[in-house]
Parts: sequence; structure tokens; C-alpha cells
Amino acid sequence: MSFVEVIFVLLGLIAVGSALLVVTTKNMVHAALWLVVTLGSVAGTFLLLAAEFVAWVQVLIYVGAVVVLLLFALMLTKAPTGTQTDLNVRRTAPAAVVAGLVAVLLGVTVVAGFHDVRIRLGDAVVGSPATTGATVFQQWVLPFEVLSVLLLAALVGAIVLSRRGED
Repeated sequence: MSFVEVIFVLLGLIAVGSALLVVTTKNMVHAALWLVVTLGSVAGTFLLLAAEFVAWVQVLIYVGAVVVLLLFALMLTKAPTGTQTDLNVRRTAPAAVVAGLVAVLLGVTVVAGFHDVRIRLGDAVVGSPATTGATVFQQWVLPFEVLSVLLLAALVGAIVLSRRGED
């Protein structure tokens, strides 16, 4: 294994481990901080794949804006941010089984679909700002805008629900 492959595996392990901590921690603020670690390791993976523009967009948009928006929404809606001992954990085993099955299915699908594909990074233009911008703003502009409106509606709905009892 080369040095880049070792770093890739380490970043992948960090991403998976911190993602598990995001969904298993009982403190919402700690979960948001583990999300920062997860998204940062994904950005590092993009850097290893020579997609520098996508890596920095990952850091600026997801780590910078989305996590701040999540923390802002937590504070604005007066959601409990401390440790919550009364969370329902009865469905942990079925959820873990379903997650494992989905992971196996995804792994089998990726291996079956791409087992003989190799990307030569010297010939690729993946990750360049021109390629990424053309893809996002020509082919994916409608889903991008729908997602923006959906996130805004979710935040407004959370504010309305949290303020309902104060009238």
C-alpha cells in the first residue's frame, strides 16, 4: 500500500467512527461536533482524490454553514442540548441490523459496478471549479434550489413549533 492509500483508509475509518458517534451520542452539541469531524474527514478524502475545489466547498458549506445552522436552530428552538437519559433506545438492535444490511448491499453494489474501473488522476478534470460549476448549475440546479427551500421551511417550521406554547 502506498502512503496515499494508508491516509485514505485512515480518513475513511475516522469518518465512519465519528459518524457512528454522531448518531449514538446523547448530547446534541457533541453530536454536532462529531459531525464536524465526519465532514472534515470527507473533505480530506476529496483532497486525496485531487478534488481540491470540492474539498474546500465541503469545508466552507457543510462544516462552516450547515453545522452552524444546526447549532443555531438548536439554540433558537430551545431544544435540550445536554445529555438526555430518557431517549428511546428500544429499537437500537433492529436499526443496527437494517443499517448493516444497507451497508452490505451498498458495498456489494459498488464492488459489482466498479470492480475493474481505475481512474488515472493525470487525465481527469474531476474537481476543477469549471467542471463542478457546470455540473451543479446546468444539471443539478433544480434539486439544489428545492433543497434550499426545504431547509428553510424546516427551520421556519421548527421556530413556529417551538414558539407555539408562548402565546
